[in-house]
Amino acid sequence: MASIEVLDGPDIARAIQRIAHEVLEKNHGPEGLVILGIPTRGVPLAERLADGIGQIEPNWEKALGQLDVTMYRDDLARVPTRSLGRTALPPGGIDGATVVLADDVLYSGRTIRAALDALADLGRPKAVRLAVLVDRGHRELPIRADYVGKNLPTAVAERVRVLLAETDGRDCVLIEGEE
Repeated sequence: MASIEVLDGPDIARAIQRIAHEVLEKNHGPEGLVILGIPTRGVPLAERLADGIGQIEPNWEKALGQLDVTMYRDDLARVPTRSLGRTALPPGGIDGATVVLADDVLYSGRTIRAALDALADLGRPKAVRLAVLVDRGHRELPIRADYVGKNLPTAVAERVRVLLAETDGRDCVLIEGEE
């Protein structure tokens, strides 16, 4: 399988820093922000995004967590061997907060639909926003990202792989396809 690197470590860092600025601009500052990463690679991306917001707004009390959506997925019957992740909310919870969901790749929209269902069971945020490193298109549901690191139009047969230092030992985004 042939692969093409479309983003490297510095590209990813710049994208996350840009998204941090966009989140703060749209939210009119850091007040009421909660950043939740969707396992697996959404969690380190959420941590990096929260760190970026903290660099811009040093007085922000970091509100960071993770949201496991496994039991809310609509494909459990087809792929029943998923391992359960961990949901961890910041001490203040999500009620009345602007929640920014962070994930690596937005594709069909089904993971985000599951995340919205999971959030509904955990509280009532003021607003929910979506930040993704890569939007590759091919949506099956009417879901779009509010903050995108890179739009990568791809063929359905191609695969977008995000590698992060925390999980994979290096930072890059690859498009893999048939040779």
